[in-house]
Amino acid sequence: MHPPLTLHKHPACAELIVNFKKCHEDHPVQKFFGACNDLKIQLDKCFRAEKQVKRKANFEASKQFKEKLRASKAAKAAAEFTKPASA
Repeated sequence: MHPPLTLHKHPACAELIVNFKKCHEDHPVQKFFGACNDLKIQLDKCFRAEKQVKRKANFEASKQFKEKLRASKAAKAAAEFTKPASA
């Protein structure tokens, strides 16, 4: 199963999506018997590669967010530590 074949969501795979849809239009019955399987395999590989790129970008963004959060917590802890105690 593949994600919805919308061109704006998958710009890296746009050409394959167009070819795959055209294959389905050109072979309305044969598509059920494997006429478009080669394109489907290529499309799946493209989606996997695209997902890997997105996953790496999300991981990097997560690392940056965690670093900011740690710095914020450390600054807050330091501020509370240096705050004068009220009597």
